[in-house]
Amino acid sequence: MECRPGCGACCIAPSISSPIPGMPRGKPAGQRCLHLSEQSLCLLFGNPLRPAVCAAFKPDPDICGADQAAAVRILGWLEQATA
Repeated sequence: MECRPGCGACCIAPSISSPIPGMPRGKPAGQRCLHLSEQSLCLLFGNPLRPAVCAAFKPDPDICGADQAAAVRILGWLEQATA
């Protein structure tokens, strides 16, 4: 599966515990990453400063669902289930 342009669910729904440039304590679940553009594209994509957890995330139909709203719901549920 290819990443859906303009989705950004993986940059909103899950928490990120590793430091992100401008977010030294990471990001809480449900908060937009500081580096998510208005078009919901990662501004750190391809940049070595991008956290390893972000670079390792691969889109998958079971996680991303049919659209951005589904992806946010699924990732939010996974966040709560693994907290």
